[in-house]
Amino acid sequence: MSTVAYEIVDVFTDRPFAGNPLAVVYGADSLAADQMHALAREFNLAETIFILNPAAVGATYRVRIFTTEGEIPFAGHPSVGAAVSLMRRGDVRPGTVVQECGAGLLPIEVTAAGSATLTGGTPVLGEPIAHEPLLTGLGLTAADYAGGEAAAARSAGCGLDWVFLPVRRDALARLRRPTDGPDVCVFAWAEGVAHARVFVPGDAVWEDPATGSAALGLGVWLVASSRLPGDGVSSYLVHQGHEMNRPSLLECTVTAAGGAAVSATVSGHVVPIASGRIAVPPFVG
Repeated sequence: MSTVAYEIVDVFTDRPFAGNPLAVVYGADSLAADQMHALAREFNLAETIFILNPAAVGATYRVRIFTTEGEIPFAGHPSVGAAVSLMRRGDVRPGTVVQECGAGLLPIEVTAAGSATLTGGTPVLGEPIAHEPLLTGLGLTAADYAGGEAAAARSAGCGLDWVFLPVRRDALARLRRPTDGPDVCVFAWAEGVAHARVFVPGDAVWEDPATGSAALGLGVWLVASSRLPGDGVSSYLVHQGHEMNRPSLLECTVTAAGGAAVSATVSGHVVPIASGRIAVPPFVG
C-alpha cells in the first residue's frame, strides 16, 4: 500500500493544543483531487493543505487546500502552517518564499523561530448589507450591534471573502452558532484589537478557532469603516478561539491609500503536534 508523509501542526499559537489545527501532506503531486478530498475527510480538520511542485514562474512551491466539503482557492492558517512546516523540514530556508495557490502567487516571510507572515491577495470590498438578519441568526439583538452608517456589515477579503459584523464585546460570549447564512466573522473592536468568532454554517467545522483569511479581510473592513487610517500602514491584533478553548493570536497589518486597503498581512506562530504516513486512498475520479 502506498503512503504519503503528513504532519499535524497548530497554527496561530505558540503552544500545543491551541490555535487552529492543520494537516500538511507532503509530496502530493501524484494525488488526484478526489484522493486529496478523501484525505481531508479522513483528517477531519478545518483544512488540509497539500504540497506540490510549483507550476508558475517565481513560485517556491504550489499548494491545494481542501476542507471536508471540497477544495478552496486560499486560506490563511494553511498557508502560514505549510510555510513554517516546510522550513522546519529543511525544504525551504528562512526568509521569503512564494506560495502558488488558487489566489495567485503569495509571498510569505518565514522565520527560523517558527513563525510566518503571509501577504494576502488583492483586497476586495462588498457593499453594505442588512445587519438585522445576521444578528437574528446569531441569537443577538439590535442592542448588540456596534456598527453604524460608516461601519456597516459587509463582505471583504484578500483571497477569500467573509461577511464582517461588528458587535459589542459582551455579545461574543452570548451568541449562538448560526445554522445558515453566509460565512461570517463576528467581532468586537477597541483600540487596535479585535476579539472575533468566525462561523462557516453548514460546514463540518462550523466555528473556526483561528482564521487568517478573515483576519486579512478584517483589515480591509477596518479601513473602509474608518476604524483604521485611510493612508499608510496600520497594525492590529485579532484574538480568536477563546470560546472554543483554542486561544489564538493573529498579528496583522493593513496598508491603505486614498481611503482604501491596498494590501494586508497576517502573522503567527506554528507548533508541531504529530507526524507520520497515511495510506493513499484509491483513485475514484
